Amino acid sequence: MKIKVYVKLKETVLDPQGEAILQSAKRNGYDFIDSVRVGKIFELEVSKTENLNEKIDEISKKMLANPIIEEYSIEVGE
Repeated sequence: MKIKVYVKLKETVLDPQGEAILQSAKRNGYDFIDSVRVGKIFELEVSKTENLNEKIDEISKKMLANPIIEEYSIEVGE
């Protein structure tokens, strides 16, 4: 089974990398872009499904995201 964990900075946290991409895009004529936020995607392949949601949530909090400045969402695939 495949799991995707999407991690991004909280809306209240400044995103300097996103801002740099936005400014570069505007300099290159893409002035229709209003904002850019940068994030990460972690793809996990798992074989055990017992307590899966709980375990993936725990891994996300402890290892994949910094809960002080980041938020995450989990997508369970097949």
